[in-house]
Amino acid sequence: MTLLAFFFLLTFLPVESARSRYLPKAASNPVFGPDQVYGLLSGSVTVKCFYPPTSVNRHDRKYWCKQSSMGCMTVVSSNGYTAPDYKGRVSITNYPQEENFEINITRLTMADTGTYQCGIGINGRGLSHRVNLEVTKGPHVPEGAELFYVKLHSTLTMSCSFGESTVSMRKYLCKMEKSGCRNIIDSHGTVDEEYTGRAMLSNEEPPGTFGIMITQIDWEDTGLYVCGVGFYGQNGETKELDVHVYEETKAPQVKPTIIGEKGSSAAFTYHYEGLEMTLTKYWCKWRQYGCARIIDNIGFVSGLYEGRVAMFDNPENKSVTIILNQLKDSDKGYYWFMTDEVKEQQTSTELKIIDGEPGLQGKRKVEAQVGSRVNLTCFYPCKYYSYQKYWCKWSSTTCALMPSSDQRQPGPDVTCDTDNKVVILSFDPVKKTDEGWYWCGVKRNGLYGETMAVYLQVTEGE
Repeated sequence: MTLLAFFFLLTFLPVESARSRYLPKAASNPVFGPDQVYGLLSGSVTVKCFYPPTSVNRHDRKYWCKQSSMGCMTVVSSNGYTAPDYKGRVSITNYPQEENFEINITRLTMADTGTYQCGIGINGRGLSHRVNLEVTKGPHVPEGAELFYVKLHSTLTMSCSFGESTVSMRKYLCKMEKSGCRNIIDSHGTVDEEYTGRAMLSNEEPPGTFGIMITQIDWEDTGLYVCGVGFYGQNGETKELDVHVYEETKAPQVKPTIIGEKGSSAAFTYHYEGLEMTLTKYWCKWRQYGCARIIDNIGFVSGLYEGRVAMFDNPENKSVTIILNQLKDSDKGYYWFMTDEVKEQQTSTELKIIDGEPGLQGKRKVEAQVGSRVNLTCFYPCKYYSYQKYWCKWSSTTCALMPSSDQRQPGPDVTCDTDNKVVILSFDPVKKTDEGWYWCGVKRNGLYGETMAVYLQVTEGE
């Protein structure tokens, strides 16, 4: 599971939870859990501890121990041991698929107050996390924070709800630092420079609820955040969110920035895991107040992008490629690949536009009369000599391959410099139904490269 979040009947001490903005990479893969837990006398408490997703960690011994002058004495372990004073009221359960284990303690006594460790391996030698447990007589347990354990480069999704009476109030997310709580994003359209293009705030149901997404999570995103309504430290309600980042090296990474040449095209490839084939996937351009949908996998294409954008789904390698061509200066910005349900699969990419010369050349608009013969030509440079070339007919749902001919000449004496470097799509005769957008493109090892769009206009004969 990419993103795990849960509510405790506990609270986190701000001094312990707040981290510096730049987390040392060496501290990126510990066991992680709450810093402070509160429980009611005679009641129960549940603690979840997360661990890095490796095969060893999933199957190694898990333990919960209590610190004393003698060391950290095991209370319960996944090997079946339970300390005499805790028999019948403590349990430990491993959830390897969710990369966490859970300790549950019932019939709490005042003697249960103390400092504990949840860990993997041998006490004091393996990975562990310190947890302070305080048993109180009540009548209330302090409100708990929400804990997030997020993969490096993935997406963090948080939800905050403060009731219908707060609908018209300013909503915000800020990050705790030594100087105060730094505003990350708010409902007035303010976004911190470091989060431009990768943070989004949106209203959700029921009224008074809003969600925040942050893509391309990096080490420095670890820390204590506060979401709230109104203004931090002045008015309104708040909620603490404790975020921890870990690394999974086998996960394919999305390029955070793509460079596109004006007049050419750019290809964006996004990998996904475990998404249903029927799930709606879409691509949108980030704005301060949301994300303007450009294309989805069920047939929608924004009128502003007709003939310019296509989505190619490859279930075999669990990836989606989106191609945007006829690039212009106004295309620069941040683009998000999103799904309607699996929020942790959302990710963002920045597109930068530079001056340059497109590799594929040809007439961008061709006119022909019904019944005549017409050729669409696509000239390519030597750098694409060994690439697969294709023509396809664009529609809102696909770009269907068309039969075409590469004019390369066979023979050992033919070189790129002397060869015909052109791919032709012929219509003989052309029909009115042939009118529309056609793309010439190149591919290599299954990866989409540059494309060129041509509009064929077919008129009735005189």
